[in-house]
Amino acid sequence: MTNSAVALPRANWRPTAWVGEHAPIFTVVAVLFVVWYLAAFLMNAPQVRDAFARNEVKYTFSELVAGTMEAKRPVVPAPHQVAIELYDSIFGYPLNSPRNLAYHAWVTLSATVVGFAIGAIFGILLAILIVHLRTLEKSLLPWIICSQMVPILAIAPIIIVVFGAIGIRGLFPKSIISAYLCFFPVAIGMVKGLTSPDPIQLDLMRTWSANKLQVLRKLRWPASIPFLFASLKVSVTISLVGAIVAELPTGAQAGIGARLLSGSYYGQTVQIWAALVCAAVIATVLIAMIDAIAKLTARHMGAAT
Repeated sequence: MTNSAVALPRANWRPTAWVGEHAPIFTVVAVLFVVWYLAAFLMNAPQVRDAFARNEVKYTFSELVAGTMEAKRPVVPAPHQVAIELYDSIFGYPLNSPRNLAYHAWVTLSATVVGFAIGAIFGILLAILIVHLRTLEKSLLPWIICSQMVPILAIAPIIIVVFGAIGIRGLFPKSIISAYLCFFPVAIGMVKGLTSPDPIQLDLMRTWSANKLQVLRKLRWPASIPFLFASLKVSVTISLVGAIVAELPTGAQAGIGARLLSGSYYGQTVQIWAALVCAAVIATVLIAMIDAIAKLTARHMGAAT
């Protein structure tokens, strides 16, 4: 009886059902790869034709396609070129080598995580204050919204220079830039979440003589959890963008931003695309981790998952 009960979920699992469930994802990925290869052919074809013309070489259509897929300095690299560059730059050098892409990814990831933590905590505290102090809602909230209208490329050098003048360099200034970008979605989302309980629920808490802290712990905070994790998913990607942007105007020697700069200086298009794909993978992993934590939290709170 026990053995059949344990084996039942495994018997119900079918590969065809799993493929059918994820078929839309596979379809979108396949279409993206087709479009990518087509763009690589169309964008690289002129320079390949010019190369054949300079060398006075007659070529066939298949040779033209092969040339666009293997160009040394392509306008748009083919997916397999980016994959090869990723593999070589990660496994072709020691992990602590400045030429290893994983080394640069770790530098950017460190600033991202620290900035994300600072921004998320600051955004949550700010939302709690705004909800409980109505004067802050009218006086501070508009300024918070206006703060996001200033281009980060204009602010990043100022922050780096100011912190450098007082002797603070490296991880912390980049983290502050990431926090500046990512606190906004958390603050706005948490304000919405903390004010989401119905008025009748708030009235019920008052009839029980609950103080503001008890209302926050027992009602407002649980109601804001879905808003919190939705905001965190947005914020963590913005935090990664902030860390990369912070490396661009400062001439950083390490990080994905530095990798992008060096690729731009030396015309290494494949290196640039590999760094961008690496950043996308990092963002995907971070979002997946937050989503897993959200599901565990929902299960702990009794939600059906």
